[in-house]
Amino acid sequence: MRRILIIASVTIVTVLLTGCGADQAVKKAEKFYAIGEYYDAAAQYKKAYSQTPSKEKVKRGQLSAKMAECYRRINNTNKAITAYKNVIRYKQADSLTHLRLAQQLMKNGNYKEAAKNFQEAIDSLALKVQNSETGWVDLARNGLQAAKMAPEWKKEGSQYTVKRMDLFNSRRDDYSPALAGEESDQLFFTSTRNQAQGDEYSGITGSKPADIFWAQKDDKGKWGKPQSIDSELNSAYEEGACCFSPDGKTMYLTLCKTDPQYPRYATIAVSNRSDAAWSKPRELTIAKDTLSSYAHPAVSPDGEWLYFVSDMPGGYGGLDIWRCRIYGNETGGAENLGEPVNTAGDEMFPTFRPNGDLYFSSDGHPGIGGLDIFIAKPDASGWSIEHPGFPLNSQGDDFGMTFEGLLNKGYFSSSRGDTRGMDHIYSFFNPEIVQTVKGWVYEQDGYELTQAQVYMVGNDGTNLKLSVRGDGSFTQVIKPGVEYVLLGTCKGYLNHQEQLCVGPVTESEEYVLQFPLANISAPVMIENIFYDFDKATLRPESTTALDELVKLLNENPNVTIELSAHTDYKGSDQYNERLSQRRAESVVRYLIDHGIAADRLMPKGYGEGKPKTIKRKVAERYPFLKEGDVLTEDYITQLPEDQQEQCNQLNRRTEFKVLRTTYGMFDTEGKLLQKPQPTTPPEDSETPQSSEPW
Repeated sequence: MRRILIIASVTIVTVLLTGCGADQAVKKAEKFYAIGEYYDAAAQYKKAYSQTPSKEKVKRGQLSAKMAECYRRINNTNKAITAYKNVIRYKQADSLTHLRLAQQLMKNGNYKEAAKNFQEAIDSLALKVQNSETGWVDLARNGLQAAKMAPEWKKEGSQYTVKRMDLFNSRRDDYSPALAGEESDQLFFTSTRNQAQGDEYSGITGSKPADIFWAQKDDKGKWGKPQSIDSELNSAYEEGACCFSPDGKTMYLTLCKTDPQYPRYATIAVSNRSDAAWSKPRELTIAKDTLSSYAHPAVSPDGEWLYFVSDMPGGYGGLDIWRCRIYGNETGGAENLGEPVNTAGDEMFPTFRPNGDLYFSSDGHPGIGGLDIFIAKPDASGWSIEHPGFPLNSQGDDFGMTFEGLLNKGYFSSSRGDTRGMDHIYSFFNPEIVQTVKGWVYEQDGYELTQAQVYMVGNDGTNLKLSVRGDGSFTQVIKPGVEYVLLGTCKGYLNHQEQLCVGPVTESEEYVLQFPLANISAPVMIENIFYDFDKATLRPESTTALDELVKLLNENPNVTIELSAHTDYKGSDQYNERLSQRRAESVVRYLIDHGIAADRLMPKGYGEGKPKTIKRKVAERYPFLKEGDVLTEDYITQLPEDQQEQCNQLNRRTEFKVLRTTYGMFDTEGKLLQKPQPTTPPEDSETPQSSEPW
């Protein structure tokens, strides 16, 4: 009897202690849950669940519901499924339990069971008018459609090929890749790997707070190993999901600071590049609402709009895609993209392909698994939505696209195949036919013009203003059969125009155009002008260069020029001046014969009087010369004989320089006949206008 009493006493004490421990665990869990630390909250709910007697089915069911939500939010699919099933087993399911369970089953590829739970969710939700109005029914119906169609979508496949990029991946989360650099030779991505800053593990994810890492391609196109960023860009807080402005000088990123007492609200921050280093992020104020999150920034290809994800009021569901204008370092008012992009579910991770297509991920549109990638293409009614199919999409979460140039290739992130729900980086390629034009804008006798603009007009209604990259180049998609006119412009230089029309092709092709711009304040050498020996007669091989000069003058009708010819020092000064004058007049006659007004041209022969001054570009071709050298007779005669002849060839040249930029604009009384043309083409113009007020 004493032994029985002792055992009974111990049992009573154990039950009391167990109940007390469960309550304490629940209090801790609710505190973690309130501030968004779902990993720590799940651990405490699990502890409370294990300390709750099995006969307390109501309490166990309630704790299972809490655990399920935590596991769902930290992407632990298998544990979430088990927890949701326990909620149902303990008869504590509400209207959303079957919907959430079905969504998790989709991520496991269990489409048959998912369909069953989506149907139960529809039947339950349809009875509740208030939930019907919030869009839950539509979400369940889309899910049911997806569960029925997903096996067929996977069977059909697509042109995409996908490959896991182990070089970029770790044992932790690696996601949201973003290509940068003029040749897409830098890859930035978010990672919670052990090399991330900070010593503590996040209560949100159970991993280290995320940092931005990057990898660089070498000269042979091979990627190097990922490395940390040596600047103030990263901190002990969460940084990630970044994107870049079109010029690559500004980074927009998601920033989430830690506060042990309050919920975590993600914000968007800006970092600027200076001397190859990224500055400390500055938080960007998008709205006065400080109780909403702002994350996953994406800049439109024209650099005028910032797209982002937020749960702010006025949306269609959980997370929606919004956008706002960019004004320097500030933004304008936010606007929701609306339907059909946003749904009652979550729309996240927007990114742009350079052709203007918006890629985003959603669990609200019918898809194959968790988050699926969708393509929103602009049209007359707003956006049309496409699903790129399998294998770009999988039963896991697929998101965070980035594109390598204008082709349909690049990188993205996915949780496919990882039982822990970790995200990893994959490459993708779709062999669609893309025709592009690549242009180079540079000083006619020098280097790239990074401040240039290129106007591109097509007979299909195309009217674009293109900025050049740091190397003076630009790239743009073109359509077969469309006639394009491209005008290269830069302040202080004459315009240069090119025309392009290509036919259909069977594979991707790139067409290269050159835009050499003539400086209006310095002489410009005309390459490949040849005369008969010791005469002023133009040789036939000069025709191509002369025709280009005719074209240039026609494209810049308000310009007058001095056409000058120069000789070497051999022969008398008088003879060289007469010879060079006759040569200059020969070129002028050719131009007049080809339609250029005589009063726009002034021939001038300088003989040997103006020896060539070496520019940097010329010095690169002739290592024995340096920038600033003047090729006088005294200078040349000090050189070896073979170098002397090279210098004499450089002195024997034909040049032009701009005298006026107002030809034909005024009458004899000085009154304006022709208004200066606008600095940018009007929106409805059929042909580009000059970039100068001529």
